[in-house]
Amino acid sequence: PQRRWRLTARRADTPCGAATRSSYNCRTMNAITETLSGVLVATRANVYFDGRCISHTVTLPDGARKSVGVILPATLTFNTGAPEVMEGVAGTCEVLLPGAADWRRYGPGERFAVPGNASFQIRVTDEPYHYVCHFG
Repeated sequence: PQRRWRLTARRADTPCGAATRSSYNCRTMNAITETLSGVLVATRANVYFDGRCISHTVTLPDGARKSVGVILPATLTFNTGAPEVMEGVAGTCEVLLPGAADWRRYGPGERFAVPGNASFQIRVTDEPYHYVCHFG
């Protein structure tokens, strides 16, 4: 089931993966997405890794999908289907992107891009990491 929410939006700048940025070298400080306007929210949570990652899928008026979630302290490996841009909302994480040799740290207002059909690791060590995942 989905519920329509009427919220105000504060949009962030162009996401990573734009023509001026490479998919693997994307670190920007933007306004944090605090709310999403006029979206449908799936009321059933997506629960992964025994509850260490929980998100809700939202669908925007134009049909675009995003997920809004939280990762509790853990080291997890995710597999992508479509390209994703992860936007930090609160907390910090460290990420090992495909082909990278070193972990990189990301916090609120920072984004990183992951190509489609890839795998990446994310490590949260302190407070939970809150995020918005932009698909496609």
